[in-house]
Amino acid sequence: MTDIQAEIARTVAENDVVLFLKGTADRPQCGFSNMVVQILDHMGVEYRDVDVLADERIRQGVKDYANWPTIPQLYIKGEFVGGCDIVREMFQTGELKTLLDEKGLTPAA
Repeated sequence: MTDIQAEIARTVAENDVVLFLKGTADRPQCGFSNMVVQILDHMGVEYRDVDVLADERIRQGVKDYANWPTIPQLYIKGEFVGGCDIVREMFQTGELKTLLDEKGLTPAA
């Protein structure tokens, strides 16, 4: 495992929900990243955002880490969930809420 892979693994392990995106949660730099930020914010989920544009090693490293070619990438409790299309579909069907509930990460109403 490379140093950047170890750094990514540590970030994923130390945070319940991690979103690797282009930009930040406050300033997403692409529509796909913005969509996932909007979904997580709408659901009231606390998450760690990691700007892949700030470090090319992370940008490529996270793709290799998940063996997933696109960004954004969402991780919940250490597990790769997916990118924008998967997260959007899971949100629309209620699967994302169910997953968050099962992991004890749904905010109190």
